[in-house]
Amino acid sequence: MAIYAGIDLHSNSNFLSMVDSAGKIIEKRKLANDVQAILHPLAPYRDQVQGIALESTFNWYWIVDALMDEGYQVHLANPAAIQKYSGLKHSDDASDAAWLAEMLRLGVLPEGYIYPKAERPIRDLLRKRGHLVRLRTSLITSLQGIVSRNNGHSLPGRMIKQLKTNHVAPLCGANEDLALCGEVSKDTIDYLGRQIKKIEKQAEERAELRPAYKALLSMPGVGVVLGLTIMLETGPIGRFAKAGNFSSYCRKVPSTWISNGKRKGRGNTKNGNKYLAWAFSEVAEFARRYDDASRSWYDRKMARSNRMVAHSALAHKLARAAYFIMREGVNFDHEKCFA
Repeated sequence: MAIYAGIDLHSNSNFLSMVDSAGKIIEKRKLANDVQAILHPLAPYRDQVQGIALESTFNWYWIVDALMDEGYQVHLANPAAIQKYSGLKHSDDASDAAWLAEMLRLGVLPEGYIYPKAERPIRDLLRKRGHLVRLRTSLITSLQGIVSRNNGHSLPGRMIKQLKTNHVAPLCGANEDLALCGEVSKDTIDYLGRQIKKIEKQAEERAELRPAYKALLSMPGVGVVLGLTIMLETGPIGRFAKAGNFSSYCRKVPSTWISNGKRKGRGNTKNGNKYLAWAFSEVAEFARRYDDASRSWYDRKMARSNRMVAHSALAHKLARAAYFIMREGVNFDHEKCFA
C-alpha cells in the first residue's frame, strides 16, 4: 500500500499527516521540532512511504536534510502556488498537513527547488554580505543627512567610506553632540566595511565560478562577488524554461493587473528570489556608472519615463541577458542586449 505524508512546519513544532493510496488519513499527530520525534512515526511505514511533502518555510533546511539522509523522497511545496478550496469553513494544522499529503498523492503538488546542502553555507555567507552592505548604506545615508542639515552641503559616500582620511570629523566637530554622532556613525561604517571585506575574501577563497557561469564576468557591472551571488542564488539554469521565467524569479517583471487600460490591482511582488533582485539591481547601477552602452540605453529610457523606471528596466534587461549567458555559456554582447 502506497503512503503519502505531509508535514506542516512551524518555528517550534510541526504536524504530520499520512494518507493511503485512497486518500484516507491513517496517521496524524503534532510533533516537536526534533529529528527523532519525526522519524519515529514514519518508521513503521518506511518501505511504503512514496514521498513526503513539506511546505517551504523559513526553517526547512534541517528537516529536509534529515529526511533525505534517511532515504525518504522529499518534495518541497511552493506555498505561493498552493490553492485551497475557498469555501472551507475551518482550517488548522491537521488539515493543512493532510492537504499537502493529498496534493502529493494526486500529483498536483506545486514544488520548489531543494538547493544542494553542500552549497548552502557559502550562499548564506554571501547573503550575510548583502545584509551588511545594506546596513552600511543606511548608516551612510543617515550620516549624509546629518552633515547636510548642519553644514548646508553633502558629503559623497565614497568620502565617508575612506579609511585613511576622516572627512566626517571636521564637519561634525563644532558641536559635542554632533561630534559623537559623527564618530559613532563613522566607526560603525568602517567596522562594517572591514567585515564585508572579510566575507568577500573568504567567499572568493572557498568558491569559484563554475565553467558555465564564468561568462557572467563579461557582463557590465558584474564582478567576482556579484557573479558568485548570481550563480549560487540561481542554481542550475536549466530549471528555468525561458528568459522570462528567470527574470520573473529575479522579481524584474511588472506585477500589475490591467483591464481595459485601467489598473485593477497588483500581483504578488514578493514572489521570487529577493537576493537575485538585489544582485541585479546592483549590476544595473554599476553598469550605468561604468559602461557607456548601458548608460546610453539608461539615459534614453529615463528621458521617456523617470529614473526609477529606467533603473528597473535596465536591471530587467541585464537579468534576461544573464539567463542566455548562463544557459549558452557565451560572453555578453552589447549589440544583442541594447539593439
